[in-house]
Amino acid sequence: MGGGVLSAPSPARRLRSSLAGGLTVATFVLAVVPLASILWLVVSKGTNALNLDFLTHSLRNVSESDPGGGVYHAIIGTLEQAALATLMAVPIGLLVAVYLVEYGRGMLARSVTFFVDVMMGLPSIVAGLFILSLWILGLGQKANGFAGALALMILMLPIVIRSSEEMLKLVPDSLREASYALGVPKWRTITKIVIPTALPGIVTGVMLGVARVMGETAPILLVVGYISNINPNPFSGAEGQATLPTVIYNTYTSSQPASNDRTWSAALLLIIIIMLLNVIARLIAWWKKPGRA
Repeated sequence: MGGGVLSAPSPARRLRSSLAGGLTVATFVLAVVPLASILWLVVSKGTNALNLDFLTHSLRNVSESDPGGGVYHAIIGTLEQAALATLMAVPIGLLVAVYLVEYGRGMLARSVTFFVDVMMGLPSIVAGLFILSLWILGLGQKANGFAGALALMILMLPIVIRSSEEMLKLVPDSLREASYALGVPKWRTITKIVIPTALPGIVTGVMLGVARVMGETAPILLVVGYISNINPNPFSGAEGQATLPTVIYNTYTSSQPASNDRTWSAALLLIIIIMLLNVIARLIAWWKKPGRA
């Protein structure tokens, strides 16, 4: 069959191609502009009070009109509550995901999937009310940082389950079959082949969950409360524990410029912490990536 010269695209096809490319660029700009504007606003206003004293001092005995003060107490509370929620949510979420992908069949698996989908859209205030009614009022436990971590765990759990499930599904069946052909039991195949292969995606999903719960305010106000002094013990029932979102909530309503500066600086610091945690998680995922030289 002889070759021929390819004809140039018709004007109508060139027009459709240009239109599609223009729409792609336009939608990209529509998505980026709000994000860039929010970031610019937070950075421009958040640098006013962000300094070393802001990172190493609390707001104890600092009035709304006084300059200075810091969010050291809130940094401790945010990291501790997010860490406790992660320690509880990740093992449970990963085990549920392994069950759904590797073992789940029938009505039980469909029921678990349904409830995970329902929990994905659960309002954060509902998680706080659940912990308040069951853990604090029902069981008589104290309102402390651990109660807040329980509420955050409920919000984080479906994200970990769904992201881990999708990543485990992406592992080729040929890897499982090759392991089975060598006589490796299923549980060992899952722990040594499937999970390490999906680890980078699982870590990304975990960080999405961490990023979400670190910015929650409503459940923390319900089950933890807010204090302006340092409380490094999340299990202490004598007083509450501050977080960066609750600091933002309590300082933003003030009409004093000094308090508003602390609001924007706390918001910028929260963004920086989440970005640093994402970078660390990506480095860990790269380090543990199978086949890395």
